[in-house]
Amino acid sequence: MKNIPEIFGCMVFGDDVMRERLPREVYKSLSKTIERGTALDPSIADCVANAMKDWAIEKGATHYTHWFQPLTGVTAEKHDAFISPVGHGRIIMEMSGKELIQGEADASSFPSGGLRATFEARGYTAWDPASYAFVKDGSLYIPTAFCSWSGEALDTKTPLLRSMDALNRESLRILRLFGDTETKRVTSTVGAEQEYFLISRTLRNQRKDLLFTGRTLFGAPAPKGQEMDDHYYGPLKAQVVEYMKELDEALWMLGIDAKTKHNEAAPAQHELAPIYAPTNNAVDHNLLIMDEMKRLAAHHDLVCLLHEKPFEGVNGSGKHNNWSLSTDTGKNLLDHGKTPAENRKFLLILAAVVKAVDDYQDLMRVSVATAGNDHRLGGNEAPPAIVSIFVGDELSDVIRAIVDGKTYAAHDAGTMNLGIPTLPSFRRDTTDRNRTSPFAFTGNKFEFRMVGSAQNIALPNIILNTAVAEVFSQFADRLEAADDFDSELAALIRETFTAHERILFNGNGYSDEWREEAARRGLLNLRTAPESYALFDAPKNLDLFVKNNIMSEAEVRSRKEILLEGYAKTVNIEALTMIEMAERDILPAVENYVALLASTAVNKKTIGPHIPTRLEEKQLIELSEGMERAYEALETLKVADREAVALMGDATRLADAYCNRVIPAMETLRREVDALETKTSSEFWPIPTYAYLMFRQKGKI
Repeated sequence: MKNIPEIFGCMVFGDDVMRERLPREVYKSLSKTIERGTALDPSIADCVANAMKDWAIEKGATHYTHWFQPLTGVTAEKHDAFISPVGHGRIIMEMSGKELIQGEADASSFPSGGLRATFEARGYTAWDPASYAFVKDGSLYIPTAFCSWSGEALDTKTPLLRSMDALNRESLRILRLFGDTETKRVTSTVGAEQEYFLISRTLRNQRKDLLFTGRTLFGAPAPKGQEMDDHYYGPLKAQVVEYMKELDEALWMLGIDAKTKHNEAAPAQHELAPIYAPTNNAVDHNLLIMDEMKRLAAHHDLVCLLHEKPFEGVNGSGKHNNWSLSTDTGKNLLDHGKTPAENRKFLLILAAVVKAVDDYQDLMRVSVATAGNDHRLGGNEAPPAIVSIFVGDELSDVIRAIVDGKTYAAHDAGTMNLGIPTLPSFRRDTTDRNRTSPFAFTGNKFEFRMVGSAQNIALPNIILNTAVAEVFSQFADRLEAADDFDSELAALIRETFTAHERILFNGNGYSDEWREEAARRGLLNLRTAPESYALFDAPKNLDLFVKNNIMSEAEVRSRKEILLEGYAKTVNIEALTMIEMAERDILPAVENYVALLASTAVNKKTIGPHIPTRLEEKQLIELSEGMERAYEALETLKVADREAVALMGDATRLADAYCNRVIPAMETLRREVDALETKTSSEFWPIPTYAYLMFRQKGKI
């Protein structure tokens, strides 16, 4: 076993390494940039670059890369060797300050949503000093932002950093109102729990749907699913233990605080949870976690599935985004203490978050809207598509008392005595975790549970940071102008909770009653991604982004276009995969089985007319009728996909066609094919079934 404190962060050019390798004044200047968000002094760039290069070479690096997050949902990298010729066939290893600070990339193949034409393909990467560089796979990775030659953000990191700056600026205004002059910076922090599936690589390679789309497009339920609840928190299989051990060590070396690991609810499903980090670092870390999960699975003859719904009928995978606000003095602004009713600053911040989520519930839904997540939301242990906030019984009572203008009568949450003398009693958590809540307060943080397992968490946090910053700004404007701060503060808190009480809900988010109640309250129920995307550039949302300098109007509209196009492309690939599997693999296999049944029936009758053939005849009829229905569904899907493709060029109509015509056709074909699977001999069925995929991580069929 490796010594964890020794290996932790050993591949990261972090604070300890910088302190050791940089001149004192250079270190102080760079630290100021990182900690306070001040501009980088360009005069120190060469010194930092040289120290970073020497350190990376000692770690085995031969190349460096500007690592960035284009609008593809994943990361991008272009690797350059440190070598530089000096004549006479000799080279030296070097990296200049200019190469550290800025890179140039051909942006023509990255989505831009109309921000630039192909002939304007040049893009630039700019070093983000607040995200530490690291060495991986023989290269020095330098986290960067990515923009076009004319300055528009072509990535997710730039708006994220802008949102963090806006939140810091407005948070400090709020703190100053309460006499806090010590805090110099407020940072949003995130801990992103990551759910995933592990299945046999051998079996995965036999399924085109998993190869091309990351989810099963066909598959009848296995005899056993998750109904026994025996996989959740159950013992880890030996193969999974070895995988998780290697994953933990790889992440620790990259300075990622991988903390918790366990089996999740569905067979073959697992979870990894890190400790909190500043949001920009948490985004980088989560992207690395997903990359390492997929890369290392192959070492154990496994495949890591990050799709939100790889298997129908069992738990999907999400990514709980635990969001909080931390000061540079070590305080958590969402820690309500022992008496939240008396903590005026906490109540104001709570009111601001409640208002932000209510005012921008459409953007909260947009931030998690993907083709994959549409299959998950509202399903097994996933929150519904209706955005609401759970605050628990105690805070609900506090808010109710404030709205009604009454004095809050604290009730003792009590202790939980387990009835076993050797076990201690402990206090009951009054912020009980309602698993059906999309956005829940869980003690000293808000847990945004709608986020999908495969997505970059940047956009959800851009929305959350910006919405809260905007409300903080509104609150600060009002309170700074108040003649009587205390009375104005009390009035503001009461008015806010009264106006936005509709977003608070502690009950069962899955129930029909809640959907009806939510409609009466005026809450949005945006069931599909295209419905959500339509509201991305609504006037109030454009105003939010532009006013707070997060994104320009053009940058917002470009992202809407990219989301629509990405949705359509995803569903198109799924539809084409279904068509190929049904037409070339599944229906021919069933036809072969039908031929065998027919031949068997004929042979039996030839031997003797009294030999029973009811089984063969019954199966022949059911399979033949089922094949006919599947064939009709297949042809319907082909037509729907062709008609959708004809709308190429109009992103909104294209996405709507895939959502409202192609997906229903896919569901019909799946239903018919899954029925055929239950009646076809496993000897003839051409692809591994759910029983094998979810319960066999080793071996072949």
